[in-house]
Amino acid sequence: QVQLVESGGGLVQAGGSLRLSCAASGTMFRFYGMGWHRQAPGKQRELVAAITSGGNTNYADSVKGRFTISRDNAKNTVYLQMNGLVPEDTAVYYCTTRSIWGQGTQVTVSS
Repeated sequence: QVQLVESGGGLVQAGGSLRLSCAASGTMFRFYGMGWHRQAPGKQRELVAAITSGGNTNYADSVKGRFTISRDNAKNTVYLQMNGLVPEDTAVYYCTTRSIWGQGTQVTVSS
């Protein structure tokens, strides 16, 4: 069973940046598509960004041009670079793959 551990969340002012990291266990990481979801208080979880094993990416409309997902297969790690953060980005961010979810990391953007 793959385990996912997120890090990098925190409190940032509007307009600031954060980089989230997700370390995956096991030896099959390079074959997995990976994603970042988020859940804000009182809202449903939504897919923010995804990356295939081949490196193709897609993004939610709300984050296009601001967020970048990437992966380092040598480190079994996927990243989410978040720039131009706005208060609406405040949420718990989860790393996901194959129906497996990490524990989440809180991102709070103050206005």
